[in-house]
Amino acid sequence: MTQPGSPRLFPESGRELRSADRGVLPLEHIQELIADGVLHAEQPFEESQLQPASIDLRLGTTAIQVRASFLPGPEGTVEDAAAPLLIQRLDLSEGAIFQPGSVYIVPLMESLTLRSPELLAKANPKSTTGRLDVFARLITDHAERFDVVARGYRGPLYAEIAPKTFTVRVRAGTKLNQLRFLQSHAGEQHASRKASRDQQLVWDEAGQPVAAMVDEGLWFSVDLKGPDEVVGWRARRNTPVLDLEKIGYYDPYDFWEPVRRTDQLILQPDEFYILGSRERVRVPPAYAAEMVPYDQAMGEFRVHYAGFFDPGFGYGGGEIRGTRAVLEVRSYEVPYALKHGQRIGRLMYQPMLAEPGRLYGATGSSYQDQGLGLSKHFRRG
Repeated sequence: MTQPGSPRLFPESGRELRSADRGVLPLEHIQELIADGVLHAEQPFEESQLQPASIDLRLGTTAIQVRASFLPGPEGTVEDAAAPLLIQRLDLSEGAIFQPGSVYIVPLMESLTLRSPELLAKANPKSTTGRLDVFARLITDHAERFDVVARGYRGPLYAEIAPKTFTVRVRAGTKLNQLRFLQSHAGEQHASRKASRDQQLVWDEAGQPVAAMVDEGLWFSVDLKGPDEVVGWRARRNTPVLDLEKIGYYDPYDFWEPVRRTDQLILQPDEFYILGSRERVRVPPAYAAEMVPYDQAMGEFRVHYAGFFDPGFGYGGGEIRGTRAVLEVRSYEVPYALKHGQRIGRLMYQPMLAEPGRLYGATGSSYQDQGLGLSKHFRRG
């Protein structure tokens, strides 16, 4: 029997995980981490949590509202750091309301025991979370950074949740973050170039292949001119409560104002927009990808909250000619004039340790062949 923390075999490749290997772990190895007790939980894991190269994390049964965001620092725990900032405690067993402008700390059902000195983990909000303008970050005890679980970490996981626009209802088991595991560093700079040499990564609006623009990642631009009349959405304020467990339930126009075709869109400070990329991009099975969330050189705005793309995004079985990237855009400080076709972000490709046996969208996805998709909570068509 394999001992906890020792190398095991990837079922689909028949090779051992070597300490010299670098890259993102596929779902088969995440399953092994669960079996070995590296990743454990208060409640049994659900099959729906497992993605091709990540696992969804679930909110626990309690939350605390705090006066400010924080990091505990190398000598502190999340519980100790939160205590002097406490406003109130909330029971999530039957659901609770999270208000815009407030910060909440929620212990997650999952926890970690990272035994291997080569293994670390990173988190990001799920796509659905980002599209609702809900800021969700992972925190650990002794952390000096959000969304990073250091090598050798043993302990609980927490989510910091801060709705920015909508009032939302959450409950125990709600999935807002996802976690991925990396052995060493994934070599993003070289991986993006190699992926573009090995595969066709980009198509235009008409589905025709175009050359990938690779410079510190794969660049893409914003679409403000079509093909449909509505090219984006701007979030309304003072809307009804949005229950995160209700799928395909809400009328988009109760929560969003449409943005119509234009040559130039002026982003207003602290307004939230859903826009789309002009290009259609794909992530082949041998890679995962991460979108750079903020680059000051491109302007005073953020382009993505939920920036991780599992293997198979825009790929399917090889037949899908890319998928548009949906952009969660928020401008800071001053109005910003965004032009059609302007470069707005980039994807950093990361090698997988092995191709996962199941690709993104294989068991159904709200976003695999998306157009300008709002979150799955809203009615379509």
